Amino acid sequence: MKRRLSREYVLQFLFQNDFSDKKEAKNSMNQFFSDKQEDTEIIKFAKKIINGTLEKQDEIDDLIKKTTEHWIPDRIAVVDKNIMRSAIYELLFCDDIPAAVTINEAIEIAKKYSTFESASFINGILDKIAKKTKKNKAE
Repeated sequence: MKRRLSREYVLQFLFQNDFSDKKEAKNSMNQFFSDKQEDTEIIKFAKKIINGTLEKQDEIDDLIKKTTEHWIPDRIAVVDKNIMRSAIYELLFCDDIPAAVTINEAIEIAKKYSTFESASFINGILDKIAKKTKKNKAE
């Protein structure tokens, strides 16, 4: 449950960051977490996912574009796109987190912050990426 809160913070920050000056992300992150009183592991995990997602955002967005059929990434809701961005970062770069856990967490966060339809859409995209990633790692 601790990581769920971290992932919710990740979504909130990435959403905010989409409407902010990208050059100020570090300062924005410090300000974002300045009033959070949770234990350091929650904040540490959230910052790891935020930093990684921002660092790999172009690669992640390209993957979303290639994986979504008949969808222009700019038409995907900002909340949904950021849920997928952080989950894809976990799928690709966090080998210690099982893909099923990442996908389930993304679905639950989508249900809370977006729509039921979004949860289904996100599940389909993340499942495709997880299968492709698993196949590539096996080869």
